[in-house]
Amino acid sequence: MNRKTEPLLSVEAALARVLDGAQTLPAENVPVGDAHGRVLAAPLAALRTQPPADVSSMDGYAARSADLASPATLKLAGESAAGRAYAGEVKQGETVRIFTGAILPPGTDTVVAQEDVKAEGAAISLPAAKAGQFVRKRGLDFVEGKVAFEAGRRLSARDIGLAAAMDHARVPVVRRPRVAVIATGDELAQPGAGGDPNRIVASNPVALAALLRQENAIVIDLGIAPDKVDVIASSIRRARADADVLVTLGGASVGDHDLIVPALKAEGIEVGFHRVALRPGRPLLFGTAGPLRVLGLPGNPVSTFVCGCLFIVPLLRKLQGRNDFAPAPIPAILGADMKPNDHRQDYLRAKIGRGADGRLVATPHERQDSSMQALMVESDGLLIRKPNAPAAKAGEPCEVILFAD
Repeated sequence: MNRKTEPLLSVEAALARVLDGAQTLPAENVPVGDAHGRVLAAPLAALRTQPPADVSSMDGYAARSADLASPATLKLAGESAAGRAYAGEVKQGETVRIFTGAILPPGTDTVVAQEDVKAEGAAISLPAAKAGQFVRKRGLDFVEGKVAFEAGRRLSARDIGLAAAMDHARVPVVRRPRVAVIATGDELAQPGAGGDPNRIVASNPVALAALLRQENAIVIDLGIAPDKVDVIASSIRRARADADVLVTLGGASVGDHDLIVPALKAEGIEVGFHRVALRPGRPLLFGTAGPLRVLGLPGNPVSTFVCGCLFIVPLLRKLQGRNDFAPAPIPAILGADMKPNDHRQDYLRAKIGRGADGRLVATPHERQDSSMQALMVESDGLLIRKPNAPAAKAGEPCEVILFAD
């Protein structure tokens, strides 16, 4: 069957092919302060108990609740401060000045706030108090050995704080994926190259690299390759040396200057699929060479970004051992009438906001040309239109993917 006439692969089937066989990358130990945004390679358990002993949650006086069944005047025996605990045991009829975070002295089980106390030298008058008042019990936060995070979790700033509190100086995380990016095309120029009308600024590599770095990737920028099979093949060889993923931009269609497929074949990389029932992004291709996974993205900037969100981001997440790797559509309602859709799944740039009832409302831009990057900036996400979806009215349900940034 001719490639131009063979049935297009569905988005779901294409993503399944991209992810099939992708294995979690090896682990490495990094300082806890450098682990923000990284993905845990193993469960993380507490190495200590917090608090390690009963401590005071107030500035005041620690005492025996048995001595404070009713108001009483007790003898001041000493002081307990954070990092400098009272050394002895508090006896019947005694109290100890205590500060927030300080360990309760042995024999005490309650704390009276300092504003409720009258002190006259060593004679301390306290009101009645129950056991446990203003006391943070040992292990209130966490206990040694308890697992706080499972493998596959991407660590937030809050997670980093807890990991450090659990006494982890270093944490095991999955190695960052290495992604080589090759842009192709005689017409491309680097940003800042001037206003030559024969040139197009290569914005795709810049935008895609930013998207990949959001997913912990190390981006290997192999620059712009001209429309020559041998030059493109040479860049592909460089990528195979140390990349986990190779992404090519442009040259993935079927025109005379679309040379990605011949260059891949010249390097022994067979294409698994080439064309998806997707708009924008139909010429998307995928291949493998051992552990290297290759994605050929269309050259239009919107197509590149949409395909990056739909296919490369999930792949990078799976390589890092995450379970939440696939895009997660969320429910919304249409903000405009929609015409019937054809056989391709559409991802329409849309303004997405909250309606008066609190539901998300998605209103697609009237023009959806895949070369128009300004509309990407004006959009909050993508409105999904299923293949062969019937006409729909404003207010009817739909699904959207919100942009992460």
